[in-house]
Amino acid sequence: METVGYFAAGLIGISLGMIGGGGSILTVPVLVYLFKIEPTLATSYSLFIVGSTSLVGAISKYRENNVQVKTSLLFGMSSITTVFVTRKFIIPLIPVIIIHTSKWQVSQSLVTMVLFAILMLLASVSMIRSQSRQLNNEIQNQRYKIPVLLMYGIGIGMVTGLLGAGGGFLLIPVLVILVGLPMKKAIGTSLLIIALNSTIGFTGDLGHFNIQWLFLLKITAIAVAGLLLGVSFSQKMDGNQLKKGFGWFVLCMSVYIIVREILF
Repeated sequence: METVGYFAAGLIGISLGMIGGGGSILTVPVLVYLFKIEPTLATSYSLFIVGSTSLVGAISKYRENNVQVKTSLLFGMSSITTVFVTRKFIIPLIPVIIIHTSKWQVSQSLVTMVLFAILMLLASVSMIRSQSRQLNNEIQNQRYKIPVLLMYGIGIGMVTGLLGAGGGFLLIPVLVILVGLPMKKAIGTSLLIIALNSTIGFTGDLGHFNIQWLFLLKITAIAVAGLLLGVSFSQKMDGNQLKKGFGWFVLCMSVYIIVREILF
């Protein structure tokens, strides 16, 4: 299964490079089901993998002048703080067994995976609808609604902190609709925000988990290589069709996780 897991890590990077987001949503399931890592620890590993991979992508987009640094910092004011506080102080307070009765129990691992499956479901719907096509055709004027950005930052920071997911599918519509960024700049800017959120969030985990650094760096290197490969592929393929196809795959995976965790 580990061989399949390493292959899947490459696919995560490829999908991120090809469609600009969504691929990182599979990081936690890959770690849990293929590498047999406990879900809470998997969310921590996911932060490092997603953060590192997104940073490489953001650097590439910055060189193309497709990253709005000012927006990243405005958004990050609340999201980065929320992610760090969530990982450093809230996650350690969640009990291993949340609810326990004589007939059944609800564990932290179960809640984590079910919530993650719901997040995957939302991400798949976003990708299948291909909102990017409609948004990309609109001419937007840049504007900054700072209070609204701060509130969205807190919300996305909570998602990233609790589940270890980048939240690119949530970020991009916000950047296009609320800020008025063109789609290419929204994708690049979201990668920088994800990189900052995930990396800072991971630092909040230090001291709480026993990190297997060699394994983590190996998976990250494969994902980054996949991202660079995906970027080259993206120049030759229709991103909207790829996003729809990947969305259906994520939808199937989310249903599988819910069925597996609740029924089995």
